[in-house]
Amino acid sequence: MSSTTSKKILVVDDEADILELLKYNLKKEGYLVKTVSNGIDAVETAKDFCPDLVLLDIMMPHQDGVETCRQLRELPELENTFIIFLTARSEEYSEIAAFDIGADDYITKPIKPRALMSRIGAMFRRGEVKSNDNSLIAVGDLTIDKTSYTIMVKDRKIALPKKEFQLLYFLAQNPDKVFSRDDLLQNIWGTDVYVLARTVDVHIRKVREKIGEGYIRTVKGVGYKFEMN
Repeated sequence: MSSTTSKKILVVDDEADILELLKYNLKKEGYLVKTVSNGIDAVETAKDFCPDLVLLDIMMPHQDGVETCRQLRELPELENTFIIFLTARSEEYSEIAAFDIGADDYITKPIKPRALMSRIGAMFRRGEVKSNDNSLIAVGDLTIDKTSYTIMVKDRKIALPKKEFQLLYFLAQNPDKVFSRDDLLQNIWGTDVYVLARTVDVHIRKVREKIGEGYIRTVKGVGYKFEMN
């Protein structure tokens, strides 16, 4: 039996032939699959189905993919769910908007099933790589608990989407070391996912908005570092 059988994938697209194509290929790989044709149904279905990954179109009736992604990211039960946009929109601003709202990957149509299955498998493998170190990282008023994916600032719990958490945790694990945008893209997003360097800036900005300005420093012309003092 395939090791992927416990993984659940929700496919959201308003084109019936695409839903059938993806459902067929995902089931062949051993995934549990549900399909819906619009963003409103996607949010309601996700609450009960609790998918490990969502494949999400952008241009859909009733509610577009960007708004749907925003709503999915607000669901506590989906805090560890991957979201991949699979769309005909190839404009840079659409890609930036997708990552800004919390997407993990952005793939343009036409669909290449074998390549897509490879991308999905790689994303799940990266998600399963976890350190055995169960210690907390505590700096000033900030506490990072990687075992529960939680952030505390003083006595206030902060919710971070997966990529923002991973970015903060990676920097905090390597205090006072400067990382370029390319370093961070490779370590957080991986080499098999193409994202823009600006994506790092967007995620850093969002983390700072939530935890405060005093922890992540911009080193002009080089990159970013986490400061312990």
